[in-house]
Amino acid sequence: MTGSVKAMAVTTFAALVAVSAYSVVIGSNGWLWFGWIVLGLLTLGLAVSRSV
Repeated sequence: MTGSVKAMAVTTFAALVAVSAYSVVIGSNGWLWFGWIVLGLLTLGLAVSRSV
């Protein structure tokens, strides 16, 4: 795993924690979850493209 993929994975995990905390404290926001899913898919795509 390259440095950029690791950084993206850490960012995605941190975003998951932040969105989860936001949902617990303030309430669920569909746009935040949508954004996190897009970020996760970008991370997955980056990881797959780097491994090929």
